[in-house]
Amino acid sequence: MSCNAFDVLKARGYFEWCTSEDRLREVMQSEMVTAYVGFDPTADSLHVGHLIPLMALGWLQRAGHRPIALAGGGTGLIGDPSGKSKERNLITLEAVQRNVEGVRKQLAHFLDFDCGKNSALLLNNYDWLSRMTFLDVLHDVGKYFSVNNLIAREYIKSRLEDPEKGISYTEFSYVLLQAIDFKHLHDHYGCKLQMGGNDQQGNLLAGTEYIRKTSGGEVFGLTQPLLLTASGTKFGKTEAGAVWLDAERTSPYQFYQFWVNADDRDVERLLKLYTFLPLEDVRLLMEEHAAHPERRVAQRRLATEVTQRVHGAAAAESVAKVSAVLFDPDVDLSGLSEETCLALKREAPCSEAKLSMPAGVLDVLTACSACASRGEAKRAVRQGGVSINGVRVADEGASIDADQLRYGRYLFVRVGRKKFYVLSVVR
Repeated sequence: MSCNAFDVLKARGYFEWCTSEDRLREVMQSEMVTAYVGFDPTADSLHVGHLIPLMALGWLQRAGHRPIALAGGGTGLIGDPSGKSKERNLITLEAVQRNVEGVRKQLAHFLDFDCGKNSALLLNNYDWLSRMTFLDVLHDVGKYFSVNNLIAREYIKSRLEDPEKGISYTEFSYVLLQAIDFKHLHDHYGCKLQMGGNDQQGNLLAGTEYIRKTSGGEVFGLTQPLLLTASGTKFGKTEAGAVWLDAERTSPYQFYQFWVNADDRDVERLLKLYTFLPLEDVRLLMEEHAAHPERRVAQRRLATEVTQRVHGAAAAESVAKVSAVLFDPDVDLSGLSEETCLALKREAPCSEAKLSMPAGVLDVLTACSACASRGEAKRAVRQGGVSINGVRVADEGASIDADQLRYGRYLFVRVGRKKFYVLSVVR
């Protein structure tokens, strides 16, 4: 290998704990390692909280190793109790299978499934878990797990101590299913490494022990940190909830803005974790950022890189333009693409009005709700704070012609430096 993947993971912040750090580094130096990360499809989309282990898989593949993305079509029916204070609601097989299909498309943005011997694999644990009977699990698996050890785990102990919450036998048994997954991947695909968030440490240990007791193989568990922002909040959560990769759940513009608004204290760490930029590029970006933090060059690069990977280059370019239009009153509005116009319509206050063209400027200002009355519109024009399609309006009696409508229907109105409106004209 030209570089040791273990060193890459540590340098970029993907390392929190490992079953045997020195030995895993040796193995990664001497051979191609197959590693897996599991995703229980409790929704039809991943969110940014899933991306750290997924990016770690991506970096392993770039260093010559083989990644397996494991969709939990089987375990998703049960629900992992790790880090949860109460019982999950069970979901149906049909919902799980639908969610697996949604996640499947998103994984391809981060992993290469057609690059030779270390091509990524996408597997579904329902394929083998569904073939096991209850007697199979008790006879072939359960005897290798100590109940004493299981109930000593903090997340189980806390649930047992609260009689109102408790823990069902279903969730209590989840660790066996995850161990079965690791053994199946080890036996059939030579998988030696399981990765996950740091709340998965107990499950990873159980899997490595189960393989040691049954197959006798050398396997490893490695966890990534559960990311908190500099302000102490869980990363990936907003007032509106989780930040999703699905454009229907979190629009590309909202997704881009989430990254642009990253705290200065977090941005270097986020560039290392959430992009494939070389560390030298990250260092140079941070030097530029330190010299002119008000330009937010590091945040804009972070937002562009992640949005491009999740939503594509065209969407990233469009939402960057939308962001510039909404927050920079001096930006040039000529040449906006139709996609950008539609994105502005979605993200800015937008009104639809029937106007005869040419239309008076005062009518435009009231139609888009930029001004509550013609009198208020007159005052705004007289104060010099009104522009339409990026051109300042100096005359309250001016008119807008039909050829000024963008794509035959849009007018972009700014009042002052911060208020931006979209008017969709119906004729």
